[in-house]
Amino acid sequence: MSNKNGAENIHWDLSDLYNSPTDTALESDTNRVIKKADEFNAAYRGRVAELDAAEFAKMLQEYEDIIQILGKIGSYAHLIWSTNTEDSELGKLLQKSNELSSEVSQKLVFSDVEWLKIEDEKANKLIQSDELSKWKHYLEVSRFYKEHTLSEEAEKVMSAKSVTGRAAWNRYFDETLGAARFELDDEMLTEQEVLSKLHEPNRDLRKKAHASLTETFQDHSRTLTFIFNTILADKSTNDKLRNYDSWITSRNLSNQTDIETVDALVTAVTDNYPLAQRYYKLKRKLLGVDEMFDYDRYAPITKSTKKVEWNEAKDMVLEAYGDFHPDMSSIAGEFFENNWIDAAIKPGKRGGAYSASTVTSVHPYVFMNFDGKLRDVQTLAHELGHGVHQYLARKQGELQSSTPLTTAETASVFGEMLVFNKLMNRLDDPSEKLALLVSKIDDTIATVFRQISMNRFEDKIHTARREQGELSKEQFSEFWIETQKDLYGDSVTLTDEYKIWWSYIPHFLHTPGYVYAYAFGELLVLALYDSYKSQKNGFSEKYLSLLEAGGSDWPHNLVSTMGLDIKDKNFWSRGLDIFGEMVKEAEELAASL
Repeated sequence: MSNKNGAENIHWDLSDLYNSPTDTALESDTNRVIKKADEFNAAYRGRVAELDAAEFAKMLQEYEDIIQILGKIGSYAHLIWSTNTEDSELGKLLQKSNELSSEVSQKLVFSDVEWLKIEDEKANKLIQSDELSKWKHYLEVSRFYKEHTLSEEAEKVMSAKSVTGRAAWNRYFDETLGAARFELDDEMLTEQEVLSKLHEPNRDLRKKAHASLTETFQDHSRTLTFIFNTILADKSTNDKLRNYDSWITSRNLSNQTDIETVDALVTAVTDNYPLAQRYYKLKRKLLGVDEMFDYDRYAPITKSTKKVEWNEAKDMVLEAYGDFHPDMSSIAGEFFENNWIDAAIKPGKRGGAYSASTVTSVHPYVFMNFDGKLRDVQTLAHELGHGVHQYLARKQGELQSSTPLTTAETASVFGEMLVFNKLMNRLDDPSEKLALLVSKIDDTIATVFRQISMNRFEDKIHTARREQGELSKEQFSEFWIETQKDLYGDSVTLTDEYKIWWSYIPHFLHTPGYVYAYAFGELLVLALYDSYKSQKNGFSEKYLSLLEAGGSDWPHNLVSTMGLDIKDKNFWSRGLDIFGEMVKEAEELAASL
């Protein structure tokens, strides 16, 4: 296990949701939500087209009340299970929650179907009415699904089958890797613990960690390949049934963006792959190695990496947030004071990090695996950025508090930038500045360039699965290494072992098409932060207003309040230019040393 860093006992208190899996309130809410769904069905089924604006508003309020109870149950089940995926009772609770969600969805689905059958003229009058102003954007967006929504009976079947389809396979994937153990130096470690070794200064340790990860991924490769194939096929079937013209269309629609904007982003990043390659050639020199391998990409350039204590990380983040706006620090502080964070690394806990918005009547919770590295401070800042965003957006209600993925990453990446710049301004020693800057460039490449290369991988596997049928492990690996080589060129040597590393990435399965949102968010934030530096007065107030707006308007409208136009095809070059300046600064610092 890793050395102690103060996060070993940082476990969240989920009692604001439920006290325990056996809490009587859990069973009571389960019965209550079914009853309310039945009453909703009896009151409105077959009548949606007849409702006037006031009646429609009453229906939507009741709908929100139902999904809030359902969301509370689902959030609790998922949060408690994710800290121990090996506990069969928690797995049972999660499955029960998924089945409940499907059951309730089947009782409510008529309202969507009937709403989308209303003629556009009448629908627009309702959308523009004062009574429905609270839900205006939600209703506008929902109309875009008119051509992709099936009959009520078909929607019921889709909902029922999803529990034993994609949702079940995703759980199986998480439990497979959650239970996997990786042998390293005669210890059996979790995936998260071994992945963190790739950020160590000791090259032999990185190489052994790389081998350990590869060996266990290979051991599970038959299972993981089958899971990937099944979820790809499931999505293909759903897309055909819903009349989506490509694998990415439904994601773009849910992200409230268009293919032109996404293509402009992807093209801008892939055209700048040589910039990432230029940086890795610099890093190879800084590391003093003749050849840079894939297990060297995240190596620090200093031989000793300082362990960061949990309380120190907390202070860094809260201070940086407070310098920007006191409300940001105050809200983030509640996560620590009220135990809304689970940070301890332990067996059975799933890897990665996230902030769960839960429901608007409660508050978000942050999940991470804190290992005491500087990058964990950035992860904490990232997830608390999400948390602050979700906390502020609660006032928009259940149907408009969540943002599409494209803008969901804005607050998280901006939080990272605040901490990074705070740390940079503290340093006087050029070598320390360079080490921190290199770490930030590593993160930015992972967020922008690597995510777009993974988007290119996704594009290939979805297309091939639809055209060729089931794919072999070797085909997945070929697509993976091909799209990775496009990014790294001759700046990084990709090992044969690295070919299997597509198999552990959950985003491909949990949220197909997600990954470009990271690049979207990072480049948007680079432009936002540049604006902040040049016009500090009033910026932080406008920024908090942007977060408070949640998903109550189109992303391009919300971002335009900050003076940026994300629909401009040249917009992405601004963020990439700023990244280029970071690389140039690293080159100049290195030359001066």
